[in-house]
Amino acid sequence: MELTKTVSQVIRLEHPVINGFKEFIMRGNVIDLAVAVVIGTAFTAVVTAIVTNIFNPLIAAMFNAETLAKALPIPLASGLNPPTILLGAVIAAIINFILIAAVVYFVFVLPLNKLKESQDRRRNAGIPPAVVVDPTTELDLLTEIRDLLAKNAAAEQGPKHTG
Repeated sequence: MELTKTVSQVIRLEHPVINGFKEFIMRGNVIDLAVAVVIGTAFTAVVTAIVTNIFNPLIAAMFNAETLAKALPIPLASGLNPPTILLGAVIAAIINFILIAAVVYFVFVLPLNKLKESQDRRRNAGIPPAVVVDPTTELDLLTEIRDLLAKNAAAEQGPKHTG
């Protein structure tokens, strides 16, 4: 009987686990994360193409190798086909990582930090929030409402003239 009830809840998508999953999927963070993964994958393909087709041949030419992946081979044994460490492939991966990290830092992190610093300087200098292009937070709205209520209460308690 209990199993039948649980199965019917799952079929109607009313089970607590299903409801929790629906709430999780509907959060904006999941969608943002999915978009970031897709863009990150596309971005990685671009950086990999640049590293593979520009930097690898330049560095491989310095080591007189066909590609960077085949540069600096270190054979582990002697013989016809000895196992070999391809140090050039590791160097290529490190270059790829450094380029991705540099682009992320200089294109995303640094400009956003500068924007945040600029907005903080404006707030601290006393420039009204209307001048600063910044999304209004719930705290900002509550503070504004509190200030308006206090202003209205002070106006109502002001001097009253009796005739």
